[in-house]
Amino acid sequence: AVRIGVNWGSMDKQLVARMMDENARSVSPLEVDEMTREIMVASALESAAQAEAVGLDANRIILSCKMSGVQDLIAVYEKLSARCDYALHLGLTEAGMGSKGIVASTAALSVLLQQGIGDTIRISLTPEPGGSRTTEVKVAQQILQALELRSFTPQVIACPGCGRTTSTYFQQLAQDIQDYLDASMPRWRSQYPGVEEMNVAVMGCVVNGPGESKHANIGISLPGSGEQPAAPVYVDGEKTVTLKGEGIAVEFQQIVESYVRNRYGEAAR
Repeated sequence: AVRIGVNWGSMDKQLVARMMDENARSVSPLEVDEMTREIMVASALESAAQAEAVGLDANRIILSCKMSGVQDLIAVYEKLSARCDYALHLGLTEAGMGSKGIVASTAALSVLLQQGIGDTIRISLTPEPGGSRTTEVKVAQQILQALELRSFTPQVIACPGCGRTTSTYFQQLAQDIQDYLDASMPRWRSQYPGVEEMNVAVMGCVVNGPGESKHANIGISLPGSGEQPAAPVYVDGEKTVTLKGEGIAVEFQQIVESYVRNRYGEAAR
């Protein structure tokens, strides 16, 4: 496949001049922002047509329009998807650093992916000094998994914390379980097909904990402030055991490992 990209920071000057002149002479001219989007779409389609003219098969073409505005990206790809059948590569360019870039990319791509628009994606984040670029891959995977389009690793469902969860124990356990799942995936991926779709709930009190735990494949409801020091565990919606004492974290991890082996191992297939 060959990706043909158009970037709104370096559009073809002749095409821009021609289309802007045509717009100016129009009875109902478009606003500059809308016209910029039209030029992006026209540039991508003309480039694809030129590629086909020299022998490139349409099925090998992937179009990419690089925009840094969320609404601009959504509008351009909605137009592209309506006007062609080429594969489309989604990505918000120059999205920025940290949470700003993650939120902007997620907002733009989620709207398009939910409409069935997009065949490949890329998250473009400005890395922190000395930071890893793997964050971009992880964010892309999380977007696809949150939209239930692809599954990459088991997910931990955890409550946000409130007045009933003054202890950070459940937060630490939720993080430890997610780290454990991520670390186990290289081994599990080949041994236990389908395990990437598993959900694990780590809840922090008796109010919502049991219900959320029942909805997950496996869940634990830890005691909140003033509650009895006991943690019921639910497997496929059924309460199976109540953990107590200092070894709750280790025992729950062992339960998860056993569940994976029994649910996704060869004996279960």
